[in-house]
Amino acid sequence: MFPRAGLDQLPMVRKIVIGVIGTTILLIGVALIVLPGPALIVIPIGLGILASEFVWAQRVMRRGRIFVKKIGRRVKS
Repeated sequence: MFPRAGLDQLPMVRKIVIGVIGTTILLIGVALIVLPGPALIVIPIGLGILASEFVWAQRVMRRGRIFVKKIGRRVKS
């Protein structure tokens, strides 16, 4: 009787909003590499937000964790 009023599109809207917010934070983090600021903190936050919706960001986060573990092992030895 009543149309769904676009409720079936809410997951797409959520994905777009998460994508915009995550990308913005990620780009701010990349800018902070050359500007004074905590780039090494902001970039993983942006990737973490993107990883909540996108598989490619989950892969990047996983590779980053592996890289940090390898560096940690090299520093300890």
